Amino acid sequence: MAAAQPLALVVLLLLWPGGWGHSEAPRDSLREELVITPLPSGDVAATFQFRTRWDSQLQREEVSHYRLFPKALGQLISKYSLRELHLSLTQGFWRTRYWGPPFLQAPSGAELWVWFQDTVADVDKSWKDLSNVLSGIFCASLNFIDSTNTVMPTASFKPLGLANGTDHYFLRYAVLPREVVCTENLTPWKKLLPCSSKAGLSMLLKAERLFHTSYHSQAVHIRPVCRNARCTSISWELRQTLSVVFDAFVTGQGKKDWSLFRMFSRTLTEPCPLASESRVYVDITSYNQDNETLEVSPTPLTTYQDVILGTQKTYAVYDLLDKAVINSSRNLNLQFKWKRPPDNGYIHYQPAQDRLQPHLLEMLIQLPPNSVTKVSIQFERALLKWTEYTPDPNHGFYVSPSVISALVPSLVAAKAVDWEESPLFNSLFPVSDSSSYFVRLYTEPLLVSLPTPDFSMPYNVICLTCTVVAVCYGSFYNLLTRTFHIEEPKKGGLARRLANLLRRVRGVPPL
Repeated sequence: MAAAQPLALVVLLLLWPGGWGHSEAPRDSLREELVITPLPSGDVAATFQFRTRWDSQLQREEVSHYRLFPKALGQLISKYSLRELHLSLTQGFWRTRYWGPPFLQAPSGAELWVWFQDTVADVDKSWKDLSNVLSGIFCASLNFIDSTNTVMPTASFKPLGLANGTDHYFLRYAVLPREVVCTENLTPWKKLLPCSSKAGLSMLLKAERLFHTSYHSQAVHIRPVCRNARCTSISWELRQTLSVVFDAFVTGQGKKDWSLFRMFSRTLTEPCPLASESRVYVDITSYNQDNETLEVSPTPLTTYQDVILGTQKTYAVYDLLDKAVINSSRNLNLQFKWKRPPDNGYIHYQPAQDRLQPHLLEMLIQLPPNSVTKVSIQFERALLKWTEYTPDPNHGFYVSPSVISALVPSLVAAKAVDWEESPLFNSLFPVSDSSSYFVRLYTEPLLVSLPTPDFSMPYNVICLTCTVVAVCYGSFYNLLTRTFHIEEPKKGGLARRLANLLRRVRGVPPL
C-alpha cells in the first residue's frame, strides 16, 4: 500500500491544471454557410463557403500539430513563404447578364495567382515548384504552368488580405482555360474540409448533382488577416468556396419550384460538430411576400438585411446549431413553392433527354407593330457516338425549323364563308374573328457544325489490319494445307532409247 500512494500522486499531478492533462483553448475555428439565390432567369444559384481560421504564424512558428487547418496547405505556406494563394477550377461561364453579379467570379478552366513574401530569392523557381505541388494535391494540370503562360500584373490582383507592401515582382498569375473540371478535382477539395463530406453543409456536395449544372466553380483562398481590431497579431484564413447554378426547369421537371433534395438529392441532418457557426441563407429579396404567390418552408426564425454588391438584400436565415431549426426527424429540407402559377404561365418548356426526346419551347407573346423580337437559346456542342454520325458528318447537322403561329390583323373585315361553296384555298383555316386571320410561318432549318472525329484514322487502321491478316493468314494456310508429290520420269521416248543404245555399246547398264 505504501508503494501505491506515490503512483496515485503522480497521476493526480498529471491531470491537475498546468500538468499534461490541461487542455488549452483551441486556436482555430470553422464557419460554414450556404447561400441560395433564385436568379432572374429562373435558375437557382448555391454558394458554399467554408472558412477555417488559425491563430498561428506559420512562417515563424514550428508547427507540428494540425487540428482544423489542412496540413498540406499549412506546409505550403511555410515551405514556399506564401503571402496569399488563390486557386479556382471552373466549368462553364457565369452569365452576369442573366444571373446578376456573383459573389466571386472566376474564369473558365484553372486560375492560379500567388503573392510571395519579399524574402523569396528566386520567385520563378518557387512558382514552378508550387504549381507542381498544387497539381498533385488537387489532381489538376497545374504542372503545365510555365513562363509561356505566366504574367506579373501591376494593376489588378492586389492582395486581399493583410499586406505590408505591394511589390508586384512577388506576384505571379496564370490561367489554363482548357482545364476540365471533374470529380477528380472535387474529391481532394472536399478532403481538405474538417468534416470532409460526413456532416454539415458538406453533406450536400454530391458530385453527381454538382456537375449536372449550368455552372460549377470551386476555389481555395489563403490569406493573412488581423486577429483582433488593433491588428497586433495575424491569423491565417482558408476559404473554400463552391458555386453552382441549377437549371430549375430541368431539375424541377418544368417547374420553378425547388428544394434541397431536388437540387442535391440530399437533405441536411446535422451541422459539422467542429464548426462554431453553420447557417443557410436564402435570398428572398426579389419576392413580395404580401402577394402570397410564393411559399418558403420551413418558415425562417430570423432574417438578415444588408447591402450586398450595391443592392439591398434580404435573406432568410436557418441556423443549424439551433435545435429548433432541425425538426425531430433530424431532417431539414428547404423548399420554395409557388402557390399559384407565376406570371409566365403562357410559356411551356419541356427539356430534352439524350437520345429519347428533343427540346420543346412554346411561348405565347403579343408583339407590338414595327418591332423586332429576338429569341436566343444557348447550347453546348458535344461528341456523338460513332454510329450516330451521318455519311457526311462534316456537312453538319440540321435542327428543325421554328414555327410561328399568329393572328394577324386584317385590313378589311372578313365575312363568314360557306366552306362547301368557297374555294379550297379560302377554307383551310377557320375564321372566328373578322378582324384578324390566322397565319402559320416556318423558319429555315438551322445547320449546326458538331465536333467530328478523324474518320480516316480508323479507315487506315482497318485497311492495314486486313492486309496484314490476309498476308499472314494466307501464307500459313497455304503451308498447312498444300500437299507435295514427287513425280517419276516417264518410260520410253526416242532420246532414252538412243541413250541406252550407246550405253550398251560401251558396256554400261541401261537406264
